[in-house]
Amino acid sequence: MNSFSQAERASRSTQKINIAKNDIHLWVTKPEEVLGDDELLASYTALLNETELTKQQRYKFAKDRHDALVTRAFIRDLLSYYADISPQEWQFEKGIKDKPEVVNCPIPLRFNISHTKSLIICAVTLEDDIGCDVENTGRNNNVLSIAERYYSQKENEELFDLPVQQQHDRFYDYWTLKESYIKAWGLGLSIPLVDFSFSINDEVTAYKDYFAIKSHISLCFAEHREDKANVWRNWLIYPSVKIDEKQEHRIALALRAESDNQNTDYQLRFFDSLPLLGYREL
Repeated sequence: MNSFSQAERASRSTQKINIAKNDIHLWVTKPEEVLGDDELLASYTALLNETELTKQQRYKFAKDRHDALVTRAFIRDLLSYYADISPQEWQFEKGIKDKPEVVNCPIPLRFNISHTKSLIICAVTLEDDIGCDVENTGRNNNVLSIAERYYSQKENEELFDLPVQQQHDRFYDYWTLKESYIKAWGLGLSIPLVDFSFSINDEVTAYKDYFAIKSHISLCFAEHREDKANVWRNWLIYPSVKIDEKQEHRIALALRAESDNQNTDYQLRFFDSLPLLGYREL
């Protein structure tokens, strides 16, 4: 059983969080940190509605059922830090782009969830479309053959021009950026990955104890794709060893505004959560 010290519990806040226009909050949680805590997991189960429970129980393997349970508790819990709504009272429906949205929130919260081995994330903002993706870069996929099939010619040229030892990491830079873009739209792989391209400046534009951030990222589109690059902002985030022991995760964010946002000063804040036990700002 994974237990938490009194000091660990006491260090976590339960205070409400203010979010302003042009704020982006990135939340992280590790599902293995609550493995074996049957009492806490039962509390998570009590938060879920019938539809969520049915979907969670469909997973064949216990680990997948566990991760699905933590994911739903995570999002319900963290949303309650922004509004006076208890975690079990949140109501969700698919929006016009088939993307889950909250329907009973007094402020225009937008969110997106992503999960991979050992890490679940959620991006939260106001009003604008937001997408996030997290990937475990330790997987032994034949990533270069995937790139040749799904990436644009421009991205493949940049990828294969890199030294061999850098190509694996750059593959995941592109992959997470692409996933976050299509998740912001809420349209999934109905948007072909080859129809849009990213260019990455490797300058680290911000660094905190827990994350390194790259924000000089440009986006362009195939001629037939109807979109505007000047309404998009994108970030690559590299968790430090304090969050990611083996530093095997890559995170990307994509935000779509209603108008040109290239000079908008977005403020990123980071939160580590243990659902129903509180959070700490990183």
